[in-house]
Amino acid sequence: MSPDTSFTASPDPEDDPVAAADSTGSERGLVILPTYNEVDSIAGIVEGALAQDPRLSVLVVDDASPDGTGALVDSLAAAEPRVNVLHREGKLGLGTAYIAGFRWALERDFEWIFEMDADGSHDARYIPDMIAATGRFDVVVGSRYTAGVNVINWPMSRLLLSYYANKYARIATGLRLADSTSGFKCFTRRVLEAIDLDRVGSTGYTFQIEMNFRAWKKGFRVGEVPIVFTDRRLGQSKMSGAIVREAVWRVWALRLRSLIGRL
Repeated sequence: MSPDTSFTASPDPEDDPVAAADSTGSERGLVILPTYNEVDSIAGIVEGALAQDPRLSVLVVDDASPDGTGALVDSLAAAEPRVNVLHREGKLGLGTAYIAGFRWALERDFEWIFEMDADGSHDARYIPDMIAATGRFDVVVGSRYTAGVNVINWPMSRLLLSYYANKYARIATGLRLADSTSGFKCFTRRVLEAIDLDRVGSTGYTFQIEMNFRAWKKGFRVGEVPIVFTDRRLGQSKMSGAIVREAVWRVWALRLRSLIGRL
């Protein structure tokens, strides 16, 4: 069965498509969605994100998905000016996908820059809460663990790995977040402008910890809003042993570099 490619298109813009999204004020947001083989879910994720606020645009960063994700998003972008696509030559890693998206956002003067999974595990309805929280925080983390454990459909082994990985990260870095590894977050523009993106070295899920840590060390306010996380409805998890091993040593490397002034 072919994927559902239905999409609600907005009226044609009169000028630049990105600028046309700014219909309610000067502040605009970009939701970055890294993809690799997400053809079954991406159309619904994109539409759900755009529905949250007319000031939002989406950038899909596709790592040459062999299932046709990139081609599908190209068709969505042709119908909707707030949808944008960045095609990469291969599977280059989550961290580098977000870095590419950050640079794209900064070049186009977006104020809010979101990270969000493209598999349905992050519910776009929390985006307005995260935008509102930028009045108090410079980095807003959508947290699974601030109000108990709000995770649906994970096996106990995966839940325990995530929960204790966050405790481990808190001990190693000193950053007092309940959910340092969350991949659903919002950066204000000034945070990404202040961080030297060339020095961000994590490629897997440790990328989330590193970005939080670097922002905190720059003196920015890093806070959390509660979300409910639902395990991916479609596709396969990208979690691997290599990602876990990277997390074990890299958090301590970040702490050491901070202590010696080489972060």
